[in-house]
Amino acid sequence: MGIRRYSCILFQLGIATYLLSILYYFFGYHGNNIRYDDHLIKPVYNRYSKEQPSSYTIGPRHDPNQMTIELPTPTNETERVNAAFIVLVRNTELYGMMQSMRDIEKTFNHKFGYPWVFLNDKPFSKTFINYTTSMTSSKTYYGLVNDSMWGYPEFIDQEKAARQRERLKLVPYGLSESYRHMCRFQSGFFWRHPLVLSLGLEYYWRVEPDVRYFCDLDYDPFLYMKKNNKKYAFNISFKEHTGTIPSLWKAVKYFARTATLKGKNYFPHPAEDSLYRFVTDRNGQDYNSCHFWTNFEIARLDLWQTEAYRNFFGYLDRSGGFFYERWGDAPVHSIFASLFLKKDEIHFFNDIGYAHSIYQHCPEQENLITRCSCDPGRSLDFTDHMSCLNEYMNAQKHRKGDGRTVNDVLLTEFE
Repeated sequence: MGIRRYSCILFQLGIATYLLSILYYFFGYHGNNIRYDDHLIKPVYNRYSKEQPSSYTIGPRHDPNQMTIELPTPTNETERVNAAFIVLVRNTELYGMMQSMRDIEKTFNHKFGYPWVFLNDKPFSKTFINYTTSMTSSKTYYGLVNDSMWGYPEFIDQEKAARQRERLKLVPYGLSESYRHMCRFQSGFFWRHPLVLSLGLEYYWRVEPDVRYFCDLDYDPFLYMKKNNKKYAFNISFKEHTGTIPSLWKAVKYFARTATLKGKNYFPHPAEDSLYRFVTDRNGQDYNSCHFWTNFEIARLDLWQTEAYRNFFGYLDRSGGFFYERWGDAPVHSIFASLFLKKDEIHFFNDIGYAHSIYQHCPEQENLITRCSCDPGRSLDFTDHMSCLNEYMNAQKHRKGDGRTVNDVLLTEFE
């Protein structure tokens, strides 16, 4: 009896040791470690970490396309830019919104005090207003999105749109009617909403509910963009589901052709000075589905108010792709910015750790990670097949030109 009990105890101890080793393997070793060259280090967030570095380098080690970013001196005793956080959110997303606000206020905005602008296609509840107001010491504004910005335009056949939704039921949000309204609003209307226009904003930072911000930020990204002539900035670059945008690139090219025939050249920059290689090949034959994930987006508001973008959006809108397919605002914004702007007007905010859904960006640089509460080992940047950061880095470093403009590239197949 004693021997049997002793054997049972030994067996239980063996099982316990095995389970502990498994837990250590997954959570103690892989969960928080990242390999730098031949050394394993464990990034640990330290709120008392030394001040932010003066610069950092982006890109896989030993990659010739690495980029060095110079940072401004950390301070909040600087001029303020006319800027705000802009949020499209429902009353039912209150708690997710509070989470997003808590992170941004903690890591950045409690030092800088930028206002919040909330937009909704339904009137905001008193509960939503009271709770979100209590989350910040900054000003808060609340606006209603009316039917002219959220409903169907008169040129859309709603019965056809319903049939097309059914055909797209297997793609992400393929059946969703409200998702299509949201994508159209974010593409063509948030920047001309009466409340947004009344504030005279120069820059905006798009925020969504249920996202996370991980890194302490001791400088003003709005001021950084203004002083460095940046007009568009992103944090995660991603591949779109091609089933949602089968005719988008064709519409983009036909827009360029139609404008050219009318004597308008909306994409005049030398091709090598733009970021067109982020979204297409040398001759502009196809869209590679790369885009900046617009749930994080910092940009000049007047980028979308240009004649070029107004006409670009208008052409895409009338083609029906927002409703007959499921075009997202992310590829629409990204394609236009990549074709219209110079590449040095687009910025990657690598030092802002961020997560949306199951995907996250966390800076891997040793002089940044102690200022962040995320794990760079889980960042999708250069390893996940869904990431387009390699394409972005390659496009930024692409300098070989042949005398063509971006418009010439888009018109190649029509020659």
